[in-house]
Amino acid sequence: MRRSFVMVSLLASAALVGVTHANPAPKAKVAAKAEPAPKATGAEIGAFGLDLAGMDTSVQPGDDFVKFAGGKWEAATEIPADKATYGMFNRLADRSLEQTRTILDAAAKRPGDKIGDFYASFMDEAAINAKGIDPIKPWIAEIRAAGDKTALAAEMAKLQRTGVGGLFRMGVGQDDKAPDTYIVGLSQSGIGLPDRDYYLKDDPKLADTRAKYQAYQVQMLGLAGVDDAAARGAAVYAFEKALATAHWDRIKSRDSDLTYNKWSAADFATKAPGFPWEVYMKTAGTAGQANYLVGMPSALTDEAKAFADAPVQVVQDFLILRLLRSYAGVLAKPINDANFAFYGTVLSGAPQQPVRWKRGVGIVSGAMGEQVGQAYVEQYFPPATKAAADQLVKNIIAAMSVRLDNLTWMAPETKVKAHAKLAAFTPKIGYPSKWRDYSALTVKRDDIVANVAAANAFEYERDLHKLGQPIDRTEWGMTPMTVNAYANPPMNEIVFPAAILQPPFFDAKADPAVNYGGIGVVIGHELSHHFDDQGRKYDPTGKLTDWWTAEDVKRFTAMTDKLVKQYDAYEPLPGLHIKGGLTLGENMADLAGLALAYDAYHRSLGGKPAPVIDGLTGDQRFFLGYAQVWRIKFREPALRSQVISNEHSPGPFRTVEVRNVDAWYKAFGVKAGEKLYLAPADRVKVW
Repeated sequence: MRRSFVMVSLLASAALVGVTHANPAPKAKVAAKAEPAPKATGAEIGAFGLDLAGMDTSVQPGDDFVKFAGGKWEAATEIPADKATYGMFNRLADRSLEQTRTILDAAAKRPGDKIGDFYASFMDEAAINAKGIDPIKPWIAEIRAAGDKTALAAEMAKLQRTGVGGLFRMGVGQDDKAPDTYIVGLSQSGIGLPDRDYYLKDDPKLADTRAKYQAYQVQMLGLAGVDDAAARGAAVYAFEKALATAHWDRIKSRDSDLTYNKWSAADFATKAPGFPWEVYMKTAGTAGQANYLVGMPSALTDEAKAFADAPVQVVQDFLILRLLRSYAGVLAKPINDANFAFYGTVLSGAPQQPVRWKRGVGIVSGAMGEQVGQAYVEQYFPPATKAAADQLVKNIIAAMSVRLDNLTWMAPETKVKAHAKLAAFTPKIGYPSKWRDYSALTVKRDDIVANVAAANAFEYERDLHKLGQPIDRTEWGMTPMTVNAYANPPMNEIVFPAAILQPPFFDAKADPAVNYGGIGVVIGHELSHHFDDQGRKYDPTGKLTDWWTAEDVKRFTAMTDKLVKQYDAYEPLPGLHIKGGLTLGENMADLAGLALAYDAYHRSLGGKPAPVIDGLTGDQRFFLGYAQVWRIKFREPALRSQVISNEHSPGPFRTVEVRNVDAWYKAFGVKAGEKLYLAPADRVKVW
């Protein structure tokens, strides 16, 4: 299972369902000339798409562009009690939830409608509380009955089929070096904290989180009826720490070359001894596969050893905790509350859970996303919006073509291949061309746990059935209701769900400069991922291969090293710096997105000067559109977690990417001596 290059990750209750997939239409040559941009005729935000009242013009843009673009918004905005962060992605996600709620409320009034029955089963809180822990007692009993390591490996595989993770993450995806073929992939997993640093790093804040996590584990085991929960919880934590010690760090884990390791079925017994691989593979449904892709081989080796060394009872308790965590959101209030108290409040800082209907929308959207999505598109994504977004994508791709021509650091022979890759691109806008069929999924109106388990099993089996079949190039990895976007290099595609194609990211009635600064940069961001430090390793067919010259790589790395150092210096919290190596791909994509969207905006003007609106030039509106999209406020634990474990820099540090763009300096008259000023030689330019 290979990773997807998503632009931003949202914390959604749909993750409870535990199935996320990622994955084109005929490939056409892009026109060399961009189409004229539409004129603003009355936007949803402000008069032309910018929140002018949210700006703080008392601040010099060259000193603090974040505050200049959104200082008054920041001062006036409170993070809602049910959120760890609040910004434009959250605002739009709330809008998508409200839209989706209307669909599910109507469906719930029609008994027999699967999405309505699924939603109704979650909304019946009284019935869920009356059942207590009973719905998962049979699973707990099966774990307890697994009295040796072979039986526990089989139990781990069984639980995996219903969305409960174990020591390893397993899934079906493309073989990166044979992208027309599906293959089973395995990678490290098994820890309950966000990153190995939470277990291993000597830091007072993380030490406090560790203590609270151990208390949470004891509490959950107690709720499951485990005797001597304190001692047994401590033993599970020690086991997880051994797994965390085995894990690769996130910088190493994002290297597409290092994480491509093909093992035969027989290799597992010799390369990762101590784990009953044969029974695990058989129970997981992958027996008979000749080869597997292993993401972090040394981690699997050491995790297998940790499993072999652990007492049977410790592994049993470990699996019970995994089960409780996976299903807490659909179990009775004591378990649900305890789980949220740690993962929602301690780790993220949110004092309250989202209201029940929001959680229900997230769960059903995760379980039956394309059936919900079909109704969503019919109601909220008009053809005119899709057509306008299609044109924006074409304009951005055309801008990339010109950028490739003008590069001075890329060899001519590499440029030919880069153009071939660009010409082979498949943009996906709004929704899939083929909707998923859920007729084989059984949904009960009175049993949410059974419904979640069935949905997970349905998706698991659907993935298994891909093995030996042609690659489905129509498949989507996100639902239309998702406020996000992604690039998938093995598919050579960029994907933009319907929900992100709304204000403040895109408004067909807004000023084009604002749209290009918003969704235009998002489009350029995703497009550029196919040429970033990892995406560049994939050729026009989606194959992981070395198609750049050695000198290309050397010159490219010299530029990206500067960006790593630039971000390493940023310090969102005292003593906590951004990891420039971890966030490199996303930071590069933001920088490229700005360059591509800026070029496309100017091409869309057709040679005419941009109008001045409310005293703002077109370039100023473009950069403000970008900055206002990234307005966000964090609770401290959420910010800490993002910096430690997420490949995306926090929003304010994505905004200040503008300091690498010459046009920004000219637009706002930024001069030497101002805080964000970089000398021209220090500005990072790649694309």
